[in-house]
Amino acid sequence: MNVIKRSGEEVVFNSEKIENAVRKANAATDPTYQTDDDEIHRITGIVVNKCKALKRSVSVEEIQDMVENELMASRIYQVAHNYITYRYERALVRKANTTDKQILALIGRYNEEAKQENSNKNPTVNSTQRDYMAGEVSKDITRRFLLPQDIYEAHEKGLIHFHDSDYFAQPMYNCCLVNLEDMLQNGTVISGTEIEKPHSFATACNIATQIIAQVASNQYGGQSITLSHLAPFVDVSRQKHRKAVAEELASAGIDVDVEKINHIAEQRVRKEISTGVQTIQYQIITLMTTNGQAPFVTVFMYLDEVPEGQVRDDLALIIEEMLKQRMLGVKNEKGVYITPAFPKLIYALDEDNIHEDSKYYYLTKLAAQCTAKRMVPDYISAKLMKELKGDVYPCMGCRSFLTPDRFTDAGKGNMANALDYKEGVHKYYGRFNQGVVTLNLVDIACSSNGDMDLFWKIFDERLDLCYRALMIRHNRLKGTPSDVAPILWQHGAIARLKKGEVIDRLLYDGYSTISLGYAGLSECVKYMTGLSHTTPEGEKFGLAVMQYMNDACAKWKKDTNIDFSVYGTPIESTTYKFSKCLQERFGIIKGVTDKNYITNSYHIHVTEEINAFDKLTKEARFQQLSPGGAISYVEVPNMQNNIQAVLALMKHIYKTIIYAELNTKSDYCQKCGYDGEIQIVEDEHHKLIWKCPNCGNTDQNTMNVARRTCGYIGTQFWNQGRTQEIKERVLHL
Repeated sequence: MNVIKRSGEEVVFNSEKIENAVRKANAATDPTYQTDDDEIHRITGIVVNKCKALKRSVSVEEIQDMVENELMASRIYQVAHNYITYRYERALVRKANTTDKQILALIGRYNEEAKQENSNKNPTVNSTQRDYMAGEVSKDITRRFLLPQDIYEAHEKGLIHFHDSDYFAQPMYNCCLVNLEDMLQNGTVISGTEIEKPHSFATACNIATQIIAQVASNQYGGQSITLSHLAPFVDVSRQKHRKAVAEELASAGIDVDVEKINHIAEQRVRKEISTGVQTIQYQIITLMTTNGQAPFVTVFMYLDEVPEGQVRDDLALIIEEMLKQRMLGVKNEKGVYITPAFPKLIYALDEDNIHEDSKYYYLTKLAAQCTAKRMVPDYISAKLMKELKGDVYPCMGCRSFLTPDRFTDAGKGNMANALDYKEGVHKYYGRFNQGVVTLNLVDIACSSNGDMDLFWKIFDERLDLCYRALMIRHNRLKGTPSDVAPILWQHGAIARLKKGEVIDRLLYDGYSTISLGYAGLSECVKYMTGLSHTTPEGEKFGLAVMQYMNDACAKWKKDTNIDFSVYGTPIESTTYKFSKCLQERFGIIKGVTDKNYITNSYHIHVTEEINAFDKLTKEARFQQLSPGGAISYVEVPNMQNNIQAVLALMKHIYKTIIYAELNTKSDYCQKCGYDGEIQIVEDEHHKLIWKCPNCGNTDQNTMNVARRTCGYIGTQFWNQGRTQEIKERVLHL
């Protein structure tokens, strides 16, 4: 068993330190009220057993809380008083400087919490360390100056989660849909250099990757682009190639007809598309932005986003090449093709590609093959999205959806001064999310002790807490001048505001969104009803909880003219934090707090046996009540030899749910070449580790493991809570 120190360093558990601390408190107590050695040893034993029962690494704070509780329970009040006083005095000393130890642990590369905080960041490299170091300072400033005490305490206790406090000191938003069309068609400026409209598809792809890198460095969440904004440049290249071929043949004295010229030109177009797509894929993977990781990019593939005819056929060529290259993968340091984390791909299912006799069904079959091998693309049902949202558009990053456009309908016009603005046409690209605060639904349930009336009362209190926290996020952005991020606010990614102009008008009227996140609906329903939310009674209560959050967001929106939206948070590391906080506050409750993770958003619990089709059907009802973002998944075995089953699931997604994905595995052991599933096992300290079943390798630096964790693929490993969740997933097919 290990202990996580306050610096984040993980060390071997030592029970003598607990016993010595109690002895010191006892020695400082008046002899009249002291206890004996046997009692100190007994209390130490109780604390040790409680730590072991958690079956995970415990923090110093958790151990000290246990010691306090046991001293009080044993009625050794004076010793407990001295123990608490000493602890408080040490806390005051630490408050004078809360960042030094964490930063030193980062530099020393022994901060275990940082190592497992983000599965796509490597904290041993300088660029990531620099970002984490700055983040520690930002979190400290946020804690001491920027957040009210009750909100900070609620965050620390795991009642809510105030996301991305390591970036909160600066006026930065979360995620966006990049208006690539405006920037490519009308030019942009990157690092003070004017970038004109590209004259070829290859150049457009190159500029797009530069824009992606710049955007990633000026926000902290994910961004999405659409291939439809690149499609018009295919014909630009086509015309250039036709002209060049005709001139080359004429200069060589070769007399050929137009058909032959066009055929040769088309071959060159295909080659250029291949090169352009390769540029996007490899540059995104190899770019390192200022936050120490590759840009978190989603690429949207929706045929009907462009007019029928040549441009749609050209878009189909780009999509085909994107799928083929992603299916191939990228080479690791051993030269073996593996599954990359980014860019994330989304493929829209619609009438012209979902049926066997559809024109573009060949792309859908290719997408199925790619999913079976590389876990992407994910799928959006254009049919369902049109019905429920009115328009078809991608999420920002991995799941955060904008609210349906209302500023055009409201007569607000071109709020962002976009040069590609079309009167009366709904606008999505160039819009963004202001930030997220997540509600721990499990804590509300446990705090109510099963009393329904008390549950809704506490729910109201926590919602008010979230509202105030979200307004702090909103107000942090107010008054921000466009000069802080010219690529976003002045040069087209989001807007084309003037220098010195503030961004305030883009925070209202539905242009941007702000998200009320939630987690643990499964455990919440289980505690309050004793049932899974897959049962009729459990589902009824679960839907009522979801509706309650939507009603709150509707009220806040009416009061403020800000688009609040319910968001199924992808809590990658927070799932572990929430679990630890719940265990500390309420102990181990079977089926509720007995795991080192809580379930993401509305998902059916990972251990519940259910087939893939039923899971998607049941979760679709909850996804509709998570309009600010949600994604459902099914866990499947290796499907590369069963593409028909993948296609069947895709057709079910099209009919049933807006946004879903298939989870499989893609691993490689660099020591022995094994490319099957790397397993999760317990070591001698009860810590979950990854182990090659072929050669026994447990060195994470010499294996490539790709798992879908929160709607996106992680490749740098996870904390103990998320690792347990991955280990316990059951197959749905």
